[in-house]
Amino acid sequence: MNDQIQQQSFEPADPRLAHALFGQQNRHLKQIARLTGVRVSSKGTTAVLEGAADMVTRATRMLEELSGLLEKGFDLRPTDIEYAERILRMDESAKLTEIFLDTVTVSARNKAISPKTLAQKAYLDAMRSNDVVFGIGPAGTGKTYLAMAMAVALLKKKEISRIVLVRPAVEAGEKLGFLPGDITEKVNPYLRPLYDALYDLMDFDRGQALIDHGVIEVAPLAFMRGRTLNDAFVILDEAQNTTKEQMKMFLTRLGFGSRAVITGDVTQIDLPNDRISGLVQARDVLKNVDGVNFVRFTDVDVVRHPIVQAIVRAYDAHTPA
Repeated sequence: MNDQIQQQSFEPADPRLAHALFGQQNRHLKQIARLTGVRVSSKGTTAVLEGAADMVTRATRMLEELSGLLEKGFDLRPTDIEYAERILRMDESAKLTEIFLDTVTVSARNKAISPKTLAQKAYLDAMRSNDVVFGIGPAGTGKTYLAMAMAVALLKKKEISRIVLVRPAVEAGEKLGFLPGDITEKVNPYLRPLYDALYDLMDFDRGQALIDHGVIEVAPLAFMRGRTLNDAFVILDEAQNTTKEQMKMFLTRLGFGSRAVITGDVTQIDLPNDRISGLVQARDVLKNVDGVNFVRFTDVDVVRHPIVQAIVRAYDAHTPA
């Protein structure tokens, strides 16, 4: 780190954007100061930054990039500033407009779904250009949600004719046989997260209508055996809980015009100790296959409550005695 103290000024190209950039009572500037460790104040439409030279450079770059977003009509929120700092810390040359304005679709709550990290941007680009994409990493990194958003967007554009959402019904401490109901009622709790994501992206009535008409199917992995899926976007969630036989079975279900996205976290395997995870094996077997792309997420890509990122880091750093 360069400890030389530096002072620098920044004014948006359009001074009218200064209020949105600085935030109410300089809220955004204070947030940038906290994230970078520089002192930030404002004089009219000009921000004044002072601190270690390299941190002042990073903070100024953040202001430049955030200003560019505002010029494009972006609605800047405090969480976006958090994501911007992470991105520019990882890649000083990153263009926030190319990341934050890469809208996949708009949710039922009228919220634009776009990437918030470098890995999320790479993930979306991979889904656009590959038939099979693996998203591997911790919880909260948007792996399943972004895959669902891409599927819904392609369905709206009529580039696919159906969406198939799949999860292995692996027991984690509670036996299926002890749960009440028939097989559908037993596996439904395992599929609930997929329904939650679906209904966030489209209103409940529309989503239920598409399910009723078979345009969207939510099913346990075991129900995929013997099928061929044509013209579909297929998402396999929680893939770390597939066996190697199940993973091969799933991947060979793809028919003409179909794409598959496989998501999972190899640190959260619920299989018996004597079973090899199909996701772990696929990572090795398919790494050099054309048309198959692997995108890896880390704790830096967690976009849930900030405490989730801290929890992931703590578990990653913990070594049992």
